[in-house]
Amino acid sequence: MKTIRKHIVILAAVAVAGSLLSFTAPMANAADKDGVTSSRSFPKINKTKKDLLAESKSVDVESDSSWLSTTMSVPKTKSSAEQQAEAQAAQEQAAREQAAAAAAAQASAASRSQTRSATPSTSATTNTTTTTTVNASSSAVVSYAGQFVGVSPYVYGGTSPTSGWDCSGFTQYVFAHFGISLPRTSGAQATVGTAVGSLADAQPGDLIANSTHVGIYAGNGMVVNALKPSVGTAYTPVQYAFSGGYSIRRVM
Repeated sequence: MKTIRKHIVILAAVAVAGSLLSFTAPMANAADKDGVTSSRSFPKINKTKKDLLAESKSVDVESDSSWLSTTMSVPKTKSSAEQQAEAQAAQEQAAREQAAAAAAAQASAASRSQTRSATPSTSATTNTTTTTTVNASSSAVVSYAGQFVGVSPYVYGGTSPTSGWDCSGFTQYVFAHFGISLPRTSGAQATVGTAVGSLADAQPGDLIANSTHVGIYAGNGMVVNALKPSVGTAYTPVQYAFSGGYSIRRVM
């Protein structure tokens, strides 16, 4: 009897367990159905190999990019060597202008203090003319030459203060005013008179000449000369007027 009851209890337990399983399984399936699910979409992978070392040729730029500009302002800077060269050139230019002004002032002062005497001479023709010869002195020559500065133009081959002259035409004209005859070319004028050893020994009124140029020493390292068409008759530093060697000649 006890065995039968035992079997009945076991069967009842199995039946209960089966009913529980049949009840929980749908719940589990429902939970699985209503649970969190996820799905992922992966882009199609392009398996084409690219040359990673190839230079990009894309030139597309977003139109609203803040750095995009049609013009760029780049500051211009100069090296210290360029700045020093410009400063040195400015100083040299200022020194030349100062020397030119000093020479002009000296020539003007000498002109005011210079006394000129005239001696008449008669011409060989029947008509009597008078030629004025002024007493030659260094200050008088420089002063007379200085009155043509900034006035008379440079003309190659010219000999006139009004229509223009070249360097040797200018010096020939100035010294002729004082009765001193000079050759027509600068090379020939570089051989007249007495040689002066150096610029330190030069005096106003001396000729400074070489085969290509000639001028009249005005003092303070300056010459008065007919330099070139763009300058005309002017005071210029000796080293500017003569890029090469030169001869200093005293003709008075």
